[in-house]
Amino acid sequence: MDIRALNASQKYSALREATQPAIAATDGAKFAGQVADDFAATLKQGEDMSMAAMSGDADPHALVQALAQTELAVEAAVSVRNKVVEAYQEILRMPV
Repeated sequence: MDIRALNASQKYSALREATQPAIAATDGAKFAGQVADDFAATLKQGEDMSMAAMSGDADPHALVQALAQTELAVEAAVSVRNKVVEAYQEILRMPV
């Protein structure tokens, strides 16, 4: 068995929990802080993997996976930002 395939399956199993819906926290600020920390960690992991790839220390498959996760996180953040801006604009259009 190829060690890369084993490594990929182990990483997939470990990340599978990330796709499950999380239980909403009772404190909104705490939940928002946790989301921001997770976003920052994902970006940091992508940057670290990119730097390792530039020096030749990273597996190409791990690099692609880290960059895909980073892209997905950024797209999700942009989508949330767009929804917040739309909601704000709707509030501004409301008659007083």
